[in-house]
Amino acid sequence: MTSRFHRPFCLLVLVAALSQTSHACHVAASLRHYEDLTARQQSLLIHGAMSHEQIPYTLERATACTGGMADIFPCDKVDLLSVRSLSQLGGGSGNDMWGWVDPLTGTEWALFGRTTGTSFVNISDPENPTWIGNLPTEADSSTWRDIKVYKNHALVVADRAGAHGMQIFDLTRLRSVASTPETFDADFVYNGFDRAHNIVVDETSGFAYAVGSETCNGGLHMIDVRDLTSPTFVGCFSADGYTHDAQCVTYAGPDTEHRGKQLCFAANEDTVTVVDVTDKGNPIQLSRSGYAGNGYTHQGWLTEDHAYFVLDDELDEIQQGHNTRTYLWDLADLDAPTILDTFEAAGAAIDHNQYVHDGYAFQANYRRGMRILRVAPPEPVAEVAFFDTYPAGDEASFSGAWSVYPFFPSGVVAISDINRGLFLVRPQLEPPSAVFGDGFESGDVGAWSHTNEP
Repeated sequence: MTSRFHRPFCLLVLVAALSQTSHACHVAASLRHYEDLTARQQSLLIHGAMSHEQIPYTLERATACTGGMADIFPCDKVDLLSVRSLSQLGGGSGNDMWGWVDPLTGTEWALFGRTTGTSFVNISDPENPTWIGNLPTEADSSTWRDIKVYKNHALVVADRAGAHGMQIFDLTRLRSVASTPETFDADFVYNGFDRAHNIVVDETSGFAYAVGSETCNGGLHMIDVRDLTSPTFVGCFSADGYTHDAQCVTYAGPDTEHRGKQLCFAANEDTVTVVDVTDKGNPIQLSRSGYAGNGYTHQGWLTEDHAYFVLDDELDEIQQGHNTRTYLWDLADLDAPTILDTFEAAGAAIDHNQYVHDGYAFQANYRRGMRILRVAPPEPVAEVAFFDTYPAGDEASFSGAWSVYPFFPSGVVAISDINRGLFLVRPQLEPPSAVFGDGFESGDVGAWSHTNEP
């Protein structure tokens, strides 16, 4: 078996060939001839079909979702506030994103990842967002850039980008920019790895976890970031190989045996793997759970009570031929999680990053844009609203919406789109109490506290 970190020549040739077409049938057929590749290599191959084409678009003014449309975009119960094109954000193509709220001013910021850097966008007026500045990449251009926030600092990693490491940028510098857009340097670069596919932060404990790096067998590379001027490597979890994405929390869920421990819920290509990382020198794998029909176990997010895990699989639509499928895991027993519910959407798009807030899962589903699912067990998962950033088609292809950020106090949701840039929208959802009953208290137990310190 070829190492997951070595890309054979035949794979590179296939990626180059596939980049000329995004048709799912051709991609799936190519994969069938390379079943001996690791899941990671299959994912890289299939991403060769990603379209980085910039699609110019200008929105004259905010547009309500009326009759199923907001300007040229299909929608349901989601209004369009503004769009900033890739050329208005520094160029390149879009990828991941995150958000920050300034604890002194209350200003909301979108941190928008691009192939060539990170854009900082003031969205305090969501109908007229302002691009304030850019943090360039530390190395080569990268399809994958990921951003998280801890103690008013952005932590930025990139994959396939040479010696990039983890950039640390003090977001309070955005308060005093004299001339926009400003080009920034990182305040510090952690060089414990060259590349990483993603960065994860447990804000409660103050530890970050790089995943998909060339270290730790691609698993959890653990970093103490409580002192952001001197981040320190503190351990590895490598026993289950490559981790594509994860959520790490100080656990406050129903399994009393593990309550209060620091746990990571990892999307490990073909399993959901739960790891106790309380002792960084001796991490313990609690469970490793596969499921029927998996293609590439990609990413998931806990419900706010830590009782369930909402999971997407990035390649099952292409490999299995079904529509967008979301898996809801029951975490009552962390030593043996089970699938409680499976939701299949009305379209065939590939599901990507998703985050849970106030009982709703906000999903970026590539060519079907943002989809909002109600997650309220024992009721079945159901779609309640959407905004389609890619109106040209809903096929299972790699273009359109990459990620979403639904945690802004204003209720604005930011969408990063590979081809069009940054969308700011406002869902018109029922209050949580109307959906879940009067006993529901928004944010009562948060999977992410989003702690902001002046």
